[in-house]
Amino acid sequence: MAAGLRGLLGRSLRLPARLMSAEAAERRSPGRSFETLRVTLEQDHVLHVELHRPEKRNAMNMAFWREMVECFQDISQDSSCRAVVISGAGKIFTAGIDLIEMGSEFLMVEGEDVARKAWNLRRKICEYQETFSVLEKCPKPVIAAVHGACIGAGVDLISACDIRYCTQDAWFQVKEVDIGLAADVGTLQRLPKIVGSQSLVNELAFTARKMMAPEAQSSGLVSRVFADKEALLKGALEVAAAIAARSPVAVQGTKVNLLYSRDHPVAEGLRYMATWNMSMLQTEDILKSAQAAMEKKGPEDVPFSKL
Repeated sequence: MAAGLRGLLGRSLRLPARLMSAEAAERRSPGRSFETLRVTLEQDHVLHVELHRPEKRNAMNMAFWREMVECFQDISQDSSCRAVVISGAGKIFTAGIDLIEMGSEFLMVEGEDVARKAWNLRRKICEYQETFSVLEKCPKPVIAAVHGACIGAGVDLISACDIRYCTQDAWFQVKEVDIGLAADVGTLQRLPKIVGSQSLVNELAFTARKMMAPEAQSSGLVSRVFADKEALLKGALEVAAAIAARSPVAVQGTKVNLLYSRDHPVAEGLRYMATWNMSMLQTEDILKSAQAAMEKKGPEDVPFSKL
């Protein structure tokens, strides 16, 4: 296994072969200790990050907001990883913020006066925003696989992912107004650009009503709906494997430029693309891909170097 993935996932135990299943031999236990996440290597170049507080419906506690940043910063630097699937353990994707644990974080703000309290609170909000912005900053494509409920901060999370799939029983809820606040870690900024209907986004954000899977697909929040969680994860991992089989120079450059173009006018996006590709077009991956095509081979047959 490549050194980069070993750094994130750690080494497997040296057990007698008769005690190890084929699957256990291929998967690795996390090297970095996470309380709220479980990271596994599902196949070559594909990582599966699982929200892992099933007994708490994957509610996002203090540790989660820190560990997501640590996890995806590691993945960003991991030259062996080319695609990521993120899902939830247990019965649902996530219940959103852990109000019991996190409530005091916002109600007990340090500061000698209103200005200083506000300054400290703004700093905290910016830190929490980074928990999901790190998904966009990660150059490897991230696929969200949602089953069951995706509530509040869960919508912030998936809005920062590149591809979103769900099960037919999934539902989504911009819950923040029901607890007396405006969503502040990404939904209000990203969802309008995903869904494309400002009216629908406004309705969801103002009323906190549930959006069921069929509406989520028809509005563009998700691009595929699966029968159940097993089919969902199988489909998400298959797409991740297809992404990982392509040139990492091409795929990661595509993600960077898609995000840049989303936030800039067309003319600026084209200039940025030209500057980007004046160096990236010199990659050997183009020659390797062209040679494979002439030999009637697929991208999965090309030994692309790590990036």
